[in-house]
Amino acid sequence: MTATEEKMASILIVEDDPKQLKLYVKALRGYRLTCVSTGSIALKSIAETRPDLIILDNVLDAGERGVEFLPKLKAAAAHVPIIMISGTLKIREQLAALQGPRAAHYVLEKPVDLDELDRVVEIALTECGLGETIAVLQSLERAEKSGVSEPDRRFTERLSRQHALIKTLRGTAERPNISSLARDCGVSRKTIIRDLQELIQRGQLPEEIYPEWSQDDANEE
Repeated sequence: MTATEEKMASILIVEDDPKQLKLYVKALRGYRLTCVSTGSIALKSIAETRPDLIILDNVLDAGERGVEFLPKLKAAAAHVPIIMISGTLKIREQLAALQGPRAAHYVLEKPVDLDELDRVVEIALTECGLGETIAVLQSLERAEKSGVSEPDRRFTERLSRQHALIKTLRGTAERPNISSLARDCGVSRKTIIRDLQELIQRGQLPEEIYPEWSQDDANEE
């Protein structure tokens, strides 16, 4: 895989079937994939892998069931969208997996259509999870109107700007044009550099996108 093909988004796949895993690897070429066979291992690996998306099969190794780990995974990483995969869940169980505060965003049935999977993954990465969180914060601010504190407003603006940076930079191997990004976002170069530093430190962008991320930005205007 070349650098220009790297989409950089990190996907945690919880699946114990080697044949199914081969299909996912083929369909999701270009993403950074971490594959585990049980929900127990997935829970332990979330902090280390920092996934942008989780693909969760229902029938797992060691007799585990994905639907039982769904709320646990959401509790551990509420901002990460989850796609449930199953050939065994009945309609009522599928609906249950899509309902409530710790629900999956999508349920796909086996055999999985790879084109549909690619489309759903793209939507989940760009519009679900963090994107939804930002939309909720912005909605709350509109509802509060003048009652929003300045620190809260700045936090929402920073989160929204960083989400936009992730979507802009995730699909390219080119070094970011700091000045251009600053103009597009209506902020200073210092602000963009700090955003990139935070995103790289959190593992949401790779260090290669901005090698100077750990250096002092005191000389930036």
